[in-house]
Amino acid sequence: MSYVKPAELVVAMADAGEAKIKMSVTDTLVKAAMGGAMLCIAAAFAVTVSVMTGSPLLGAILFPVGFSLLYLLGYDLLTGVLVLGPMAWLDRSRGITMRGVLRNWGLVFVGNFLGAFTVAVLMAIVVTYGFDTPPDEVGQAIGHIGEGRTVGYAEHGGAGMLTLFVRAMLCNWMVSTGVIGAMVAKDVVGKVLVMWMPIMLFFFMGFEHSIVNMFLFPSGLLLGGDFTIADYLIWNEIPTVLGNLAGGLVFTVAPLFLAYGRKRSTAAVTPPPKPRLQPALVSEGV
Repeated sequence: MSYVKPAELVVAMADAGEAKIKMSVTDTLVKAAMGGAMLCIAAAFAVTVSVMTGSPLLGAILFPVGFSLLYLLGYDLLTGVLVLGPMAWLDRSRGITMRGVLRNWGLVFVGNFLGAFTVAVLMAIVVTYGFDTPPDEVGQAIGHIGEGRTVGYAEHGGAGMLTLFVRAMLCNWMVSTGVIGAMVAKDVVGKVLVMWMPIMLFFFMGFEHSIVNMFLFPSGLLLGGDFTIADYLIWNEIPTVLGNLAGGLVFTVAPLFLAYGRKRSTAAVTPPPKPRLQPALVSEGV
């Protein structure tokens, strides 16, 4: 069959999470750096398409090309491991510890940032002719995105922070659905199609993705955006990471584990019942 059923999907998620947690530091950093870089070059592409055509929808339709490529190449994003690691930890028969999960999250975060920041610098060079001219139309658009998603939230105080957090939750609901959706299909076309839809949705809706923001905000600062590093950290990146985590756990991990994984996990750690002795054997002293 070309379709993986939900009960089998939970096992596949736990397998993937276990494999990622057990990867070496070097492998984890390399895969995370390339994952962050590939997603962010796609974000730059989507912004360019939106600016050049005047159609944000077209940019959103094309953005998932980066996500699809990084997934097929086996690269990693923080938003993905935020759901795969916990699923492996919940399967108690695997012996995965929370320390291992947190270690994986930390390494992937660092790798994603390295890749995203690299693309931010390279794109800043491209849109300014090596910082020799003011930013072009695309560069100006990137700078304004950073302003709207930092000081724009800060202007609303607590309501702005709540909005930011909820947007981050909704983002990783869609992104993690794309990650595990690719596991549902067994052929490349099926995987790409299932990934494409939720990723397109999150990008067009303006939800907050911690890795995409690792590109947009450093780019914005390099291109003259009117906000600070503190604005970026307090009014975007930190709440976005927490919201991405909450969204992945609440909307992806919890429903799938409760519906399909809980009984399997319980059975894995419950010893089988002792065989009952047959009466005839008991009478013979066996």
